[in-house]
Amino acid sequence: MNVIGDARKAVQLGKKLVDNRRAHVQLRQKVRSQPPLQPGRFKIAVYFADEAVNMYQIRQWYKPLIELATTWPVLILSRGSTAALALFDESPLPVTYVRTVADLEKTVARQDLRVVFYVNQNAKNFQMFRYGQRWHVFINHGESDKMYMTTNQFKAYDYSLIAGDAARARLERVLWDYDFDKRAIPIGRPQADHFSGELPYTPDDRIVVLYAPTWEGDRAAAAYGSIASHGVGLVRALLATGRHRVIYRPHPRSGVVNNLYGQANREIIGMLAEANKSDPSAQHVYDNGSEIGWQIAAADVAITDISAMIYDRLATGKPLMVTRPASERAKIDEGGYLSACEWLEIDDVADVTEHVDRLLHDPETVERINTWSEYYFGDTTPGAATRRFHDAVEHLMDEWDVHARRHESELAQRVVDSPR
Repeated sequence: MNVIGDARKAVQLGKKLVDNRRAHVQLRQKVRSQPPLQPGRFKIAVYFADEAVNMYQIRQWYKPLIELATTWPVLILSRGSTAALALFDESPLPVTYVRTVADLEKTVARQDLRVVFYVNQNAKNFQMFRYGQRWHVFINHGESDKMYMTTNQFKAYDYSLIAGDAARARLERVLWDYDFDKRAIPIGRPQADHFSGELPYTPDDRIVVLYAPTWEGDRAAAAYGSIASHGVGLVRALLATGRHRVIYRPHPRSGVVNNLYGQANREIIGMLAEANKSDPSAQHVYDNGSEIGWQIAAADVAITDISAMIYDRLATGKPLMVTRPASERAKIDEGGYLSACEWLEIDDVADVTEHVDRLLHDPETVERINTWSEYYFGDTTPGAATRRFHDAVEHLMDEWDVHARRHESELAQRVVDSPR
């Protein structure tokens, strides 16, 4: 069994090396075709050190950052070759590829970067932290009660933009000697102001159910994924009724660690295709696109794993269920919304349609969701989170000005040292 596992890992490593080489060749051509960045133009950078497999983490920030860029020009700094290739093709914001530390240093020296955003905790973030005279700000790639949200790594940043009261309470339990009033700025969920998009189906009287599972995780404590435990059964039950439409949006990393999990993912995709073939009017959706938002808003009921998808859905005030992890070793923080959520147990999968119908006609569920939504995100009326996001950036820029006046000589030297 170990031999098979080792062989599979070797194949995956080989594929990764081939993909990276191919990306480097294409990148050289892309980089040559890019016009030079205007010196001193950009005030805000988004530092993204991952490869394309984690592009979902930065994609969800595109729309809020586009709006922000009308006031403060934003530049994406990409460190990974496959991600840079994707970003050059799809990003609505300017992108520069800074493969080496020397490349990064040249770009930083030529721009007037005052705020640097980070959407994840990549180890290479540390290479950017060396640059002072600017704020390093963690904006994350989602709100959730996963253990990822309580890491002491928050202390590495000058500031963190958090969702709301729930995020602060979660961090207060684990961070010692941290100035929350100064360094943790609540902004809600700006992405929720952009939950829109063209539907890939024609709305009718079918009940639309979004099933959005996370990946299997890379350790037992984070094994929240439900595709192999719940997914096949619940999708089969929903497809059988003829009155439900399934939107299936698995995590992009589904199956990268556990091949059985990947097989279950492929089985569900095949089931949807077969159901659409048998009844074209069903218009079930396998969604692996880069756009996230319309799915969350359009579904009558959402079924998610323990992930950021719970909290994006929570911001809509519409019914949702959360799958109970199959592994007893999965760490569940039941101090927040998960203490009051609608759990979908493995034993309930066969009756999932009954649970969907109950949630749609249960006023207590709606009231409970509204209460928790305010606790996690504050004011969720359209535009409120965007205003708080912009206000937070304005505050950071004002603070930058305060410190710049205190350190005028050092900033003057920075301009002198900048390469022409």
